[in-house]
Amino acid sequence: MVTLNYRDSKPIYEQVKDGFRKLILSGVLATGERLPSVRELAAQLAINPNTIQRAYRELEAEGFIYSIAGKGSFAAALTEVTDRRREELLSAFDDAAAELLRLGVSEHSLTSRIHQMLEGVEL
Repeated sequence: MVTLNYRDSKPIYEQVKDGFRKLILSGVLATGERLPSVRELAAQLAINPNTIQRAYRELEAEGFIYSIAGKGSFAAALTEVTDRRREELLSAFDDAAAELLRLGVSEHSLTSRIHQMLEGVEL
């Protein structure tokens, strides 16, 4: 389900978050499908339950999952996730582009980079 790379500089909770994001966005985890409990996943990955709890808390704040008291955590509807995530990413993109322009990167250079990315991305 979720795999960890202990040599990666990215924190473990971030790797857990990224793993579940990919599973939800790719449809491997269907809307409403129950995620493993914090304890189950912590035991399976041999990590501290607090690490899983932090990942789940942040995934819920980002709208990827929702929790029901006494029942567990579940994958959110993909449309809700993608709409919210799209807005977050566009905002981050705007901030990054504005900063790059302030740092002297040309508009041509930014648009050229976007075109290069589009050539390598399947839509």
